[in-house]
Amino acid sequence: MSTGSETAPDQAETPVASHQVLINDEEQYCLWPLAKAVPSGWRSVFSGTHEDCVAHVDRTWTDMRPKSVRA
Repeated sequence: MSTGSETAPDQAETPVASHQVLINDEEQYCLWPLAKAVPSGWRSVFSGTHEDCVAHVDRTWTDMRPKSVRA
């Protein structure tokens, strides 16, 4: 007999996007709260959970040198 307190697997909460990944003109990355305005000089390139954003940065920011010194 069910007490009604169990959650079916298909009713589990979907993780809500809480962060975004920002990038600047030097191609440096930053994790930023989704609810905060993007600061001048940065643009949003990805959003998701904190863990999703960290994984995105790990995959894409492979050379941490600023763009101006990579040329």
